[in-house]
Amino acid sequence: MSLFKARDWWSTVLGENEEFDQGCLCVADVDNSGGGQDKIIVGSYMGYLRIFNPHPVKPGDGAQVEDLLLEVQLKEPILQVEVGKFVSGTEGLHLAVLHCRKLCVYAVSGQSTSRSSSYQIKLMYEHNLQRTACNMTYGPFGGVKGRDLICIQSMDGMLMLFEQESYAFGRFLPGFLLPGPLAYSPRTDSFITVSSCQQVESYKYQVLAFATDADERQETEQQKLSSGKRLAVDWVLNIGEQALDVCVVSFDQAVCSVFVLGERNFFCLKDNGQIRFMKKLDYSPSCFIPYGSVKEGTINTLIGNHNKILNVYQDVTLKWATQLPHIPVAVKVANLQDLRGVIVTLSDTGHLQCSYLGTDPSIFQAPKVESREINYEEYDAEMKELQKIIREATTTQAILPQSEKHKDLAVTAEVSPDLDAESQAIDSEVKAEAVPSVTVKITVQSRVTAHKPNLTVSVQAPLAVTCDQFIFDDLEPDSSESVVVSVFLKGNCSPSELEGNCLVSYNIPTGIPRVAQCNFRLPLRLVCSPAQPSKAASHKLTIDTNKPPISFLTIFPDFADPSDDEQANVLGFQFLAGSKTTLLASKTSQRYRIQSDHLEDLWLITKELTLRLEEHFKKQSCKDFACSFSGSIPLQEYFELIDQHFELRLNAERFQELLSERAVQFRAIERRLLTRFKDKTPAPLQHLDTLLEGTFREVIALADAAEANQASMFQAFTKLKSATHLVIMLLSLWQKLSTDQVAILEATFLPLAEDTQELGWEETVDAAISYLLRTCLSKSSKEQALTVSSQLCMPKDTSRLKKNITLFCDRLAKGGRLSLGTDSATQQAAVVPGGCATIPESDLEEGTVVPGSTAALPTRRQMAKQKSKP
Repeated sequence: MSLFKARDWWSTVLGENEEFDQGCLCVADVDNSGGGQDKIIVGSYMGYLRIFNPHPVKPGDGAQVEDLLLEVQLKEPILQVEVGKFVSGTEGLHLAVLHCRKLCVYAVSGQSTSRSSSYQIKLMYEHNLQRTACNMTYGPFGGVKGRDLICIQSMDGMLMLFEQESYAFGRFLPGFLLPGPLAYSPRTDSFITVSSCQQVESYKYQVLAFATDADERQETEQQKLSSGKRLAVDWVLNIGEQALDVCVVSFDQAVCSVFVLGERNFFCLKDNGQIRFMKKLDYSPSCFIPYGSVKEGTINTLIGNHNKILNVYQDVTLKWATQLPHIPVAVKVANLQDLRGVIVTLSDTGHLQCSYLGTDPSIFQAPKVESREINYEEYDAEMKELQKIIREATTTQAILPQSEKHKDLAVTAEVSPDLDAESQAIDSEVKAEAVPSVTVKITVQSRVTAHKPNLTVSVQAPLAVTCDQFIFDDLEPDSSESVVVSVFLKGNCSPSELEGNCLVSYNIPTGIPRVAQCNFRLPLRLVCSPAQPSKAASHKLTIDTNKPPISFLTIFPDFADPSDDEQANVLGFQFLAGSKTTLLASKTSQRYRIQSDHLEDLWLITKELTLRLEEHFKKQSCKDFACSFSGSIPLQEYFELIDQHFELRLNAERFQELLSERAVQFRAIERRLLTRFKDKTPAPLQHLDTLLEGTFREVIALADAAEANQASMFQAFTKLKSATHLVIMLLSLWQKLSTDQVAILEATFLPLAEDTQELGWEETVDAAISYLLRTCLSKSSKEQALTVSSQLCMPKDTSRLKKNITLFCDRLAKGGRLSLGTDSATQQAAVVPGGCATIPESDLEEGTVVPGSTAALPTRRQMAKQKSKP
């Protein structure tokens, strides 16, 4: 905030509920009085045109009746007002008013005395526009003498040029998207604008005049004729941000310069596009105006910002800052009543003020407080308490702030214990006879006024919900809203997670956005049903516990039949989109076995078993229950799933290349056919039509194959995620990892929610594992100094990934631990995207088997033989 306020010389408020913007303010001797006294012309979006001639009795007086020379309503919104030599046959100044679809030029005349004034405007001519206007500029285009021409920029990128009473021509700007500020440079006879590409572009008037006419452009494109030159840009400068305004100035004591006001920077350019200087702004600007400086070779600039501050710069040096009573959207410098350099500002609500810079400080003097004796013991105790809080805050590793005890808005989800009597599944791809669904009731309860609450319900594919978006009306305090959705299996594969999420975004009365969320767990019956147990299976796992086995009739009441005593120790599960899985409990030992024909189908049953056992013993107040795993980690079967997924990714690349080739071939045949059809002398097609039809069929067949491959790749990635969850769980039970270490494992092996060709699972996991092997699992400082690749790219094969996973398990088996330490041996084990390290082959002992793994490491001789094979 500035110490000094702008000295109010004259001010007024225009109309009621009117809106103003950058082009609505202009200062000039519009009535040609000849005394060098400027008038203030203001137009509004409500269509009101006002002309002021301020005459305050003393500085700070408000507007008097005689200060308003003219007020007229033009019935159309006024976008911009300018004053120039717009009428032929005279060099007098006239007023140009730009409407959305019309350009009007008026002559302002009248008489003003000390007691009264009589002013009027006369329409000299008008142009009806075929396109919606955005802004305009004027000047002696083409070097004409004694008159000004007008250039209007439309919303669709057309420059319409008018030679006073007649329309000259129109040209479209190349690569146009949205209109930007527009200015004219008389010295170079060029138009300067800022495009949507965040580039300052300059177009010569002569190039515009000889380019292809805009009215003929469409016909030219269709007939491929050449009726004019292509519109070429004179020079381009990339400023990297959108521009608010452009101004071209030329003063006697300074060179011609182009000023560009960006969103965060202020640029001064030479007339050839080179940067003279730039200034980085630490505020959000709203408007600016350059004006002459008393120091030779420099230019002063006024820049207003959204903090109600008007800054005065001499080139890049801040010379003064003054406080305004409003946010200016337009600023001008005028000569009023023999007072030179009056600053005229206009706000978007119509606050018009004429001010000058002064040194009248606004100083706030704090009131005196009553003196009291200082209790040093009390202050010392308070200081110790604060230091304790600071120490606790700096030692904690939590990044996000702790949630409040009483939230403003709470969302809860209640999953029905039973499946829906009538399934709500829609467009399910599952080939089962019946696809079940389960109802989830979501309640949003607010303690305060919640504006525009938006509820989003999400589940992991291939699961789906009947409706995932809800928009509520504003919630009053202590009110609630409830919705009911159904979840079902849509894709033809088993999900990797049976969890969902509810998220509510809303605004509190102060305008601050808030978010509340909750998770819910879906029943296992949603994706599988009871079945007869199977004795034989390809994949088997054994989970050890420290408690006697529990009857399945107790922990799986929704799957077991109470009348069948055999189901107390054995259960069968048939997945809707998978294989049959069998769960067995040992009668003599504290073990449970899970077996299935597919590795990925073991995950959900294993997770459900451990969760239900933990809940069972928690209800019995048993705190020392624990599960463990002492078998072999099924790495070989896991690697097969990785290879299947990677092979589908390679197929997707091949399909993309083939589609590109066939598309190029298809377009080449089309061009040749069009040339034959346009030829005046008929020529045989030479079977081009047959070749076109065959290529079209190949493109369609390749597109169908690519789409089918994409669906297969999604199913393979879902199976890979399930198997990865299973491997993470077995590693944590095998090595008895803590919660933080399991979180590191999940971040390492499951970094992506979705798999894409640009960033796939294989290269991301390889980079994460390599990072852990170089940091917390490294053996020596030599490994920590290994170079890291700067980019993640799709590998040629999965051999290195499988090698690193095997080495990762080997390091864990030999006592390595995932740690969050920061010393040289155990650096922070966070997943850092972007790097892969090559692990020395000397670390892999020849012919050894990783403890807890079924995958043996090949010897160097075996690896050499494999490389020699074709």
